[in-house]
Amino acid sequence: MIVKMKSKILIVAALASTIVTIAQKDEIKVADKAFKNGDAVAAQKSLDEAAALIPAADAKMQAQYYFTRGKVNIDLAKKGNNDAYEEAVSSFQKVLEVEEASGKAKYSAETQQYITKLTADLVNSAVEDNQKESYKTAAKKLYMGYTLSPKDTIYLYYAASSAVNGGHYEEALTYYDKLQKLGYDGRSVLYRATNVESGKVEEMQKDQRDLMVKSGKYTTPVDEQTPSRKAEIVKNTALIYTQLGQDDKALGAYQAARANDPEDVNLILNEANLYFKQGDKEKFKSLMAEAIALAPNNPDLYYNVGVINGEQGNIKEAREAYKKALEINPSFTNAYLNLSTTYVNEGNSLIDAMNALGNSRADIKKYDELKAKKDGLFTSGSEVLEKALKMNPDNQGILTQLKNIYGAMGDNDNFLRMKKLLGE
Repeated sequence: MIVKMKSKILIVAALASTIVTIAQKDEIKVADKAFKNGDAVAAQKSLDEAAALIPAADAKMQAQYYFTRGKVNIDLAKKGNNDAYEEAVSSFQKVLEVEEASGKAKYSAETQQYITKLTADLVNSAVEDNQKESYKTAAKKLYMGYTLSPKDTIYLYYAASSAVNGGHYEEALTYYDKLQKLGYDGRSVLYRATNVESGKVEEMQKDQRDLMVKSGKYTTPVDEQTPSRKAEIVKNTALIYTQLGQDDKALGAYQAARANDPEDVNLILNEANLYFKQGDKEKFKSLMAEAIALAPNNPDLYYNVGVINGEQGNIKEAREAYKKALEINPSFTNAYLNLSTTYVNEGNSLIDAMNALGNSRADIKKYDELKAKKDGLFTSGSEVLEKALKMNPDNQGILTQLKNIYGAMGDNDNFLRMKKLLGE
């Protein structure tokens, strides 16, 4: 009796297993039918009911399940459910994984076709998201496109760019880190030719371009090599670290970027600004000198050197830097204002010495000497700004500083002139 009882139990268990398997297949068939009838929501519901019942050992049924789930989620994504894209991606990847492990590839070929189409859909949808400034969603879709087609590392690059544009720096760092580990360079060749009818230069795939040139409809084929993106990626990584307040990592990234592109002036400036932020003004000046050596005709570089020297009390060096900036760019308003300030500040520094003098003949003589020097410095400051005013007659900063200088000099006529120009 005991043996017979065991047999009966085994038979019942086997029957239960068969019933479950049939139920699973039925649910998948119902889902597939609903999908074909255009009811992706009902199809998803049937798949959800089947999900927990599929045995891990049944590779065939698992592949069928994930294949159907991938198709359903593509349809849901096209109908506006952005989350369905991720589900579709993981489902199709699971089909390939299951069939590769089992050695049976019933759905793999068709799955690859769906993956190709899904990749294109993701990229096109990401373009639309970027145009709507939905950068986080765009970055996510581009990253999914890369996971589906790892050879297209450009999608990973654009994912990082979208994340940066949206201010999603942590995500951008993740993508940039992957690009650097992959050794991504980003160089490519652009194939262009001139449309004979319109005269416009157009970009095409190489085969298409060559064919159109042979047809005579296009002429002047040009192959253009785009530059490497390595330095840009490292630079952006450093800027993100700076934005996140991780200055040590940012400095390391800048130094790595400069090793890769030592003549990139912007990299030097970014590193210099970071040292300035940290209060290391000597290092800032040193890096600015490097930048000036590489770009001697950039007025902004001399202006920044002037600012730092002014802060450090190096008036002569500051003045020389501002004058150099103005030689290159004679309409550089801030350089005029700061140059004028160097004269005014030096003049103001004499006032305490003047006030400390007594009434002796020697003190009166010294007072007159200091006053003449002070007035001469104020005059120099006003002359700088009068020159600037001719080029920019409505600049409130220039007018206000001139009013203050003339007021300090006791030049009432020019003081009133400035007040009138200011509308006071």
